[in-house]
Amino acid sequence: MNLSSQPFLTLILAAVIFSGLSQVAVADLYRYVNEEGNIVVDYQVPPELVHRGYEILGKDGRVKEVIPRTLTSEERMALSEEEKQAQHREEQKSRLREWDESLMLRYSSIEDIEAARNRALRELHIRVSILKSNTRSLKQQIENSQARAANIERGGGEVPFELMQNIDNLQQEIGMTDRSIVDREQEISEVSLSFQRDIDRFQSLLDLVEARRSHSVSNTN
Repeated sequence: MNLSSQPFLTLILAAVIFSGLSQVAVADLYRYVNEEGNIVVDYQVPPELVHRGYEILGKDGRVKEVIPRTLTSEERMALSEEEKQAQHREEQKSRLREWDESLMLRYSSIEDIEAARNRALRELHIRVSILKSNTRSLKQQIENSQARAANIERGGGEVPFELMQNIDNLQQEIGMTDRSIVDREQEISEVSLSFQRDIDRFQSLLDLVEARRSHSVSNTN
């Protein structure tokens, strides 16, 4: 090696060493608890202890970040259940808020709700009445067709297939109409309950407004 290059190489080596020392000086430190339960501050956390959690310290010794310990499977399940319950509570509050807003937008009094309920129920009752009237008409048609068939048989004739088929079709139509009546009556019950819930909720909102008003007046006095 040329001796004249020796000082130059020395300078380069010193610069590299100084750079490394500078990086070490500003590197983050890690504070953790070792297997003996002692607090340790080092430039790294042993891989087998990472799951216990640790703190990252800045060059001034202050905590920059806290890495929590890894949760057990039982803890994760419990946390997941808590999150589900919290989400369920938030969804319930959201639905209740939307319900309240809808009630206040649609109605100005309980009488308004009762009037809307009566209109809805009246329409349903009319539909049920129409269906029942249709059933009576169908039954009358069956009776007439059956009487015709009986007269033919008494006269020694053969009942036409079309007549028997018509009786069967009428009976099927009566069955479908009866099911529709059951559905409409069930709908009447559900509509009544729904409007009653609206009335009860609206009354609770009115009570809440009145309670706040009374509280405000008492504080003023």
